[in-house]
Order: sequence, then C-alpha cells, then structure tokens
Amino acid sequence: MSLVTDLKHNKILIGDGAMGTLLYSYGSDFCYEELNLSQPEQIYNIHRAYLNAGADIIQTNTYAANYSKLERYGLQDQVKEINKAAVQIARRAAKNEYVVGTIGGIRGIKPNSISLDEIKRSFREQLYCLLMENVDGIQLETYYDLQELETVLEIARKETSLPMIAQVSLQEIGFLQDRTPISEALLRLEEIGADVVGLNCRLGPYHMLKTLEEVPIPKKAFISAFPNASLPSYSDGKFQYESDAEYFKECAHLFREQGVSVLGGCCGTTPEHIRAFSNELKNLQPVKEKEVKQRQRDIVIQSASKSMYVPLCEEVKKKQSIIVELDPPRKLDTSGFMEGAKALKEAGIDALTLADNSLASPRICNSALGSIVQSELNLRPLVHITCRDRNLIGLQSHLMGLHTQGIREILAVTGDPASVGDFPGASSVYDVTSFELIKLIKQFNQGLSLSGKELGEKTSFSVGAAFNPNIRLIDKAVERLEKKIEYGADYFISQPIFSEEKLIETYEATKHIDKPIYIGIMPLTSSQNAEFLHHEVPGIKLSDSVREQMGKFKESPKQASVEGLNIAKSLLDTAMDLFNGIYLITPFMRYELTVELAKYARMNHPSLLARRSQNA
Repeated sequence: MSLVTDLKHNKILIGDGAMGTLLYSYGSDFCYEELNLSQPEQIYNIHRAYLNAGADIIQTNTYAANYSKLERYGLQDQVKEINKAAVQIARRAAKNEYVVGTIGGIRGIKPNSISLDEIKRSFREQLYCLLMENVDGIQLETYYDLQELETVLEIARKETSLPMIAQVSLQEIGFLQDRTPISEALLRLEEIGADVVGLNCRLGPYHMLKTLEEVPIPKKAFISAFPNASLPSYSDGKFQYESDAEYFKECAHLFREQGVSVLGGCCGTTPEHIRAFSNELKNLQPVKEKEVKQRQRDIVIQSASKSMYVPLCEEVKKKQSIIVELDPPRKLDTSGFMEGAKALKEAGIDALTLADNSLASPRICNSALGSIVQSELNLRPLVHITCRDRNLIGLQSHLMGLHTQGIREILAVTGDPASVGDFPGASSVYDVTSFELIKLIKQFNQGLSLSGKELGEKTSFSVGAAFNPNIRLIDKAVERLEKKIEYGADYFISQPIFSEEKLIETYEATKHIDKPIYIGIMPLTSSQNAEFLHHEVPGIKLSDSVREQMGKFKESPKQASVEGLNIAKSLLDTAMDLFNGIYLITPFMRYELTVELAKYARMNHPSLLARRSQNA
C-alpha cells in the first residue's frame, strides 16, 4: 500500500507537526538537522510522540539538510550522513506509518538570494541521499518562490515515481509573494506531477482556510494543509506560539470541507495539535465537491498625481541639469544646512541630493530635511536610501513615508558598512542589494510591495543609481550600470572624477547608454584633502597632476581652495560638454564652493541639448 493509494481510497491522512518548535522548546538553538547525528534519541522521541498522537505520516528531520543551509554551520560536507541518519531514525520510530523525506525551500522571501543553478546542485544532492534510504515519498515544503519549487519538483519527478507532496507558503490570503494566485500555483504544481499540492507554514488555520475557499479540488492531485499554530510572539528572548490544540480541533472539519486530504501542522504545533486533528478526522472521508468562492477585490490601484511633476530623468533630456549634494548635519542645528540649501536654490540648481548617513555616521534624517527643503524652499529633494540601515520591513515603511511626504526622487545605494562609521559595532543590515532595492522601488510604482501586497496606490518614484567609473577596468563598472538598468534604474550619479582623461574615457565607455548620467564634480579644499581622498576613500582616485597642483599650496589654505575651484571648473567644462548633467558634491558643508560652481555652470553652459544627445 502506498500513500497515494490510501488517498485514492478516500482516506484523510494526518501528518505530523513541528520538529524545530519542540527542539527549540527543549533548549536547542543550533542546527536542528545535526541532531540526527549527535542526539538521535531526541529526534526519535519526537517522531514517536507524533505517531502516538495519531499521525499517519512523519517527516524526516531534514528540512534544511542541504549543502546551502548546512554551510552556515560548517556542516556542508555531512549532507549524506545527516540525511541518512534522519531516515533511519524515522524508520525506527514508524511501524506501518509513512516516512517522507522533507526538503525545504532555500530562497525564502528573497528570490535573488541564491541562483537556481546552486539550488539545483544542492537539491539533487539531498534528494539522492533521501532516495537511497528508501523513503515512502518526498515532501517539498515552505517554498515562497514558485519558480524554485517548480524547478526542484521537475527534477524530483524525473528521478523518482514516489509520491510527491509540494507545498507553497502564503504571503497573504489567496496569493504568493509574486502575486500568483494560490489556485493557479497549485494547478501548475499538479501539472508538473505533484501527487499532493497544498500550503504550509507562515500563517495559521484562518488564513489557510480563507485561501482554500478559492481553490478548486484538483482533478488528479490531492490537497494538503500544514498550518502554523498561530503568529509567533517574541518574549524574554524566545519565540512563543499562543494557539492551543482546542482551536485546531475546531478547525479540523473546516479543512475537510475545503477538500483537504493530508492535514498536519507546521511551526508552533505540537503532538497535542496533531491529536486534535486525528481525533476529529481519523475515520472520515474528504469531500469531493465544494463551492469555490470568488473573492471580490475592490482595491483600486491609483496612480499618484504627476500633473505638475517632471522627473529628473526626463528633465535632463530637455536641458542640462545641475544637482548638488549637501549632507544633512551631524548635530540638531539645521540653520547652516538651510542657509546652504537656500543659496544653492538661488544659484539655480535643479535638485538637492541628501545622503543617507554617509560614511555610516548618524545625521539628521534625510527624508525629514528633504520634506522641509521641498515645502519651505520649493527645491526638489533627491533622497538617498542605503541598504545598510533598514531591513525589508523598514525599507518598505520608509518608501511609503517618502511617497506620503511627496518626495519622488530616490538614489538607491548599498551604503558604507557600519564598521567605517561612528559605531563600528553596529549591525549592517543588507537585507537587499542595491539591485534588489531598485527593483523594490519600481515594484512600488506598480502599486505592489515586495511581498506582492497591494499598496492601494501606485507610487511615482524616479530611481537613480550609483556609478563608479574610477575602478581599474571601467568595462566592469559599465556592466554593473547595465545590470542596474535591467533592474529599473532611470538615471545615474557618478563618483567624483578628477581628470579630463577619465571623463573622456567614461564618455566613450557609456555613450551607448540611453539613461542620463550625472558626473560627479567635487572641489578640493587642500592638499591634505586631495591626499586623503586619493589614498583612503574607496572609489576615488586623483591623477598625479591634480595632486601635484594641490601640493603647491600646502601652506596656503586660501590659495589651495581657489586652485581646487579652478580644477573643478575645468573638469565641469569637459563634463558639461559630454554629459547632460553634473553632480556637485559639497565638501565639509562648504556650500559656498558648490554655489560658485553652480553659478559658473549656469553662466558658461546655457540650457542646450548636450553634445551627448546629439551624438547618440
């Protein structure tokens, strides 16, 4: 008798519950899969507890027993041993019940965190280890990324005819994180060859039941559900699940009414939760017909008003543009900053860019200052966002706040690591790369968050990206630029350039690019400043001639400042001749320098289409 045969004979099969939750409650907080080797009796006892509670199917303790995840613990060379021991322990615990080999998703909620090629290699290795031990089936569970699950399911289906359970994890009722409807996702899995398709993890019974109301009973496959006990809370340094087994008893018949044939538990569930399911459904048959509900979706995605707003990336196509960076102050007094912003506005700049805690040092929030600059000076703010300071929750909240403040221009950057700043012990988050941040912002412009949830309104962000032409092989920098365009970048802002030769080289390397590029120009203030930038600041290199010029005025700060301006003006002339825009970087809050450069640019370079556009 096989698992699928039992299902075809109209049996409801009860799965087991959480393994990790119980191990966590016992004090284990390392690598649960390693316990197959070091604490086999502990794993055996959990299996027996679920079998005694009425489970017909138990899963091997192999959810993360693949190369990619074991590598975090230095256990990547023990994939075979860990998977082999897991099956043997489960086999010893089971009598006539089914043992399925569990393989969990790798990507989680970050689709680009690992390539499909790496996933395939890791999956094949673990799959073969489980098949060699003669499991009764394979359970693929907790897949947020449908592409990943379809990929590994195809591999598994080609390698074995054993029963295959394929389960996705909800992002919200009815949808995966990429907005694929659950009904469509399960149908696709059925067509690839899954014998059982369903849901597990992340959400509890309520959300799963609401979702299953929209899922028709498959023609060939069977439906499974493995809900979490509840949403977890975090108290006294520990995760806790509040739902008790009585609630699962109440939900058991509701799952049956939605056509579920395989019912178990995920995070937070215990043998008591599984006993509740078993006691209620053990001798019942699954329903074969149900009414499928079509949820009414009244949310209208509205576009933010664009009637009076022209993005920088469009404006620069009409005329040469000047943007200036003025760092938010480190202290709470904003008077100097506002004086500088006002002077730059009067000098005729097109936008004021505000860095996001540059060099990993805390400053006044750039979005707050951007909002003030916009409302009080009618000056367009271009707000930088780093990947360093906010996790995915914070990033999305920040973007919603920027939209609400009416800020439309964003520069997406990686951000200097925390170790270089005032608090070297602080965490650098980096939940996303700059590429993924660009993509996230563009998804907001479609009215969707990263998770695929509707925002109720489309944002209208114009997204700039960083470009560093100062590396030894500029072609590599251009490749990154092109990749950022693929992710949705609208224009680019470069690191400061300090030689005309580099400007010309940059033009030749990027003249095929149809996105605007603002060339960074930074006035030097002293010889020491020049040497510091050249030797200690990543991404900046000065020519020998410029360093020599500045070195002539080591003992004369005023003359050094004048010379720095003259060098900047010469570079500005070349940049304005080749590119549509320039990006003036204010050194040490000395905004009088960038004010002079902005006035010089306006006086000597009238708003004409740049030669760059004519040559395109």
